[in-house]
Amino acid sequence: MPIVTLNTYLLIAGALFVCGVVCMASKRNAIGVLMGVELVLNGANLNFVAFARYTKLALDGQVMSLFVIVLAAAEAAIALAIALNFYNNHLTIDVDRADDLQG
Repeated sequence: MPIVTLNTYLLIAGALFVCGVVCMASKRNAIGVLMGVELVLNGANLNFVAFARYTKLALDGQVMSLFVIVLAAAEAAIALAIALNFYNNHLTIDVDRADDLQG
């Protein structure tokens, strides 16, 4: 039976982070960018929990992970409200069309 080590968790968290950054950089629509942000935050959460498991952090990693989850939920709610407002005004959620918001 293979033993899962800290390196395995870090490799998976790194892959999640890279997938999130690529998604944020390549998507043109706001929902795709939000999905990329969520992947990046999930990679950070996995790091917090893995380091809490394999180091002397005890419960600190889980607490930090809960804070990140709450932050991600608030960010998603606000970003979706902005995307819906932008869609009502422009009939698209293409982030390249947001240049008229410069002030």
